[in-house]
Amino acid sequence: MAVPQTRELIERALAEDIGVGDVTTDALVPADARARAIIEQKARGVLAGLDVARAVFEAVDGELRWEPRVTEGEWREGGPVAEIWGSAASILKGERVALNFLGRLSGIATLTARFVRAVEGTGTQILDTRKTTPGLRELEKRAVATGGGTNHRSGLHDAILVKENHIEAAGGVGEATRRALAAARDGMQVEVECASLEEVEETLNAGASMILLDNMTPDELRRAVELTAGRAKLEASGGVTLENVGEIAETGVDYISVGALTHSAPALDLSLRMERL
Repeated sequence: MAVPQTRELIERALAEDIGVGDVTTDALVPADARARAIIEQKARGVLAGLDVARAVFEAVDGELRWEPRVTEGEWREGGPVAEIWGSAASILKGERVALNFLGRLSGIATLTARFVRAVEGTGTQILDTRKTTPGLRELEKRAVATGGGTNHRSGLHDAILVKENHIEAAGGVGEATRRALAAARDGMQVEVECASLEEVEETLNAGASMILLDNMTPDELRRAVELTAGRAKLEASGGVTLENVGEIAETGVDYISVGALTHSAPALDLSLRMERL
């Protein structure tokens, strides 16, 4: 069952697509026509968002029957994903919105799985970012987790992340670190961005326990690992690709954040085939 926020999102998406009515379906498909439809995965990858796709069809017509053929989170070469039974008109009205959600979320899970595979054996975790589609953050971050990634903070409200502009406004990385630590609620994570090894040393001296290493070279990352000597968790960020993520992980950092997981993941190729009963 979709949570209230997801239901509202689905309702908006259906209203955007159907508007005052599906004029093509209404003109061509008899109201009493029944059908069976199969969603097919046409490319290799990881499926995510099956519950959202199901909720789309249920929002269109509560009498449609959904039968999953797969389990989320598994790498698949392709094949049937789910079957939908019921009104042919209802299936057609929900098709595009359901596939849009499913393709988008599965694309994120698939790209995440590729990054996770690329750092396998290093102990480094792949993190997501706040670079998400407005309104879809909860779903997109869940897709990252389905693909084997780890969720970073969900918003500005649940963790302190001191970045370059905060540091400038506070008067330096050491002062920014001290203010952040003093303001943090019990149990709240505090992380400080550093652009140089000098800043790493300064924020360590100020008490930081998690440091974001911004756009550092692999050599600089290794030196940061040596400098911290386990006193703080380290996150590498900036310019991360599938081609270089393995090299970055081998420097010994604890985390690598990848904005591309949510801002640049291509949709997984899916289709729906319907046959009238």
